[in-house]
Amino acid sequence: MNPLTALGARTLKALRSMGHAAFFFLDILQAVPAAMRRFGLVVAQIHAIGNLSLVIILASGLAVGFVLALQMYYALVTYGATESLGLIVNLSLVRELGPVVAALLFAGRAGTSLTSEIGLMKATDQLTAMQMMAVDPVRYVVAPRFIGGFIAMPLLNAIFCGVGLFGAQLIGVSLMGVDSGAFWSQTQNAVELNDVTEGIIKSIAFGTACSLVAVYEGYHAAPTAEGVGLATTRTVVISSVLVLFIDYMLTAAFLTTS
Repeated sequence: MNPLTALGARTLKALRSMGHAAFFFLDILQAVPAAMRRFGLVVAQIHAIGNLSLVIILASGLAVGFVLALQMYYALVTYGATESLGLIVNLSLVRELGPVVAALLFAGRAGTSLTSEIGLMKATDQLTAMQMMAVDPVRYVVAPRFIGGFIAMPLLNAIFCGVGLFGAQLIGVSLMGVDSGAFWSQTQNAVELNDVTEGIIKSIAFGTACSLVAVYEGYHAAPTAEGVGLATTRTVVISSVLVLFIDYMLTAAFLTTS
């Protein structure tokens, strides 16, 4: 097979996968009302996805706040603008770093968990057994996990941003000697509702994309140990690329409309 033919085959395969994922997403949306009637399943997934991801979100948010404050301080001190440290850190976290880094951590922790869990259920014929008993796996297995990820992602993003700002305050105010009043007043005066809205919209979009990829890869994984492992790897790779691509598209959209 020549390279052009191979490229065309790969492109067609990718397009078929995208179309299949789109129809799978529509099936999930149709199953959402039924899943919400069994809200206990959704709450359990929010706990499994969100609460069990708190440790890595808290640690990473604090570390990002430390590094961001340290880097920005030495950049601002050259121009005598250290009082703007809180403003820059907050805007960076709320608009970009918070949603993107939290989504990447979400894909690595919660996304892989969802994929491996559903993939293992398929490999052990649990999904097939549900179908034989006239129980829709998309409604009772996939949809609650998708909804749980959709709800948990914005909450994790908010926690990440809050902890990151706290870490920046520790470094800037307690270690570098930035005035506490200037740090917080600059933040309050400059950060507007549009900035927060941008971060929320991004986190919702990232949560939707990462959750969809995770449940899709798990549901369509080959029913073997190798197949589940490959599906888990694809979840991380595809989710990470989608997060960066969606972030660019949304950032460009917000900048052109502002």
